[in-house]
Amino acid sequence: MSEDDAGEFKIVFTGPMGAGKTTAIAAISEIAPVQTEVDNTDQAAHSKASTTVGCDFGRLTLAEGGVVRLYGTPGQARYRFMWDILGRGAAGVIVLLDASQPGALVQLDLFVDAFLPHVPQGALVVGVGRTGERGAPTTDAFASRLDARGIVAPVLSVDVRRREDVMMLVRTLVCILDSIAHGADA
Repeated sequence: MSEDDAGEFKIVFTGPMGAGKTTAIAAISEIAPVQTEVDNTDQAAHSKASTTVGCDFGRLTLAEGGVVRLYGTPGQARYRFMWDILGRGAAGVIVLLDASQPGALVQLDLFVDAFLPHVPQGALVVGVGRTGERGAPTTDAFASRLDARGIVAPVLSVDVRRREDVMMLVRTLVCILDSIAHGADA
């Protein structure tokens, strides 16, 4: 965002359980993230110790002076009511996916469909982890899936444990938001 647009806005990180939303927010938040993690009782879906059931929250101050409120959604469809709550008022959305998980391309559709109605047209970035795993779809496969639906959005390969990778997602989305804001001024 430009200096004129420096203010406070909301970015939502979403995606299926295990995609790395909590990890991504922790990697970039300048405050200790608020997390609503509980023991994972759905080990069949994903073998991790805990899962988000409410939201994650973090905060990031951009070099331009804008403040980004970072919200992470639960990944399980049974918490979909939280997706609508967290999506309200979002400036943009970052969809995180794990390419090594079965059905990752279908999961892309699920989360895009759930969140696009909440954000300005084009305010979407997709981050895909574990693209190097055997049999995992490539970032091009995810981009093609979006393109087939008429959705234009960057699809980037990321490791959500790396601050630089998560910042790349945020900076990309901020550039898109800046473009949207200045396009509306034209």
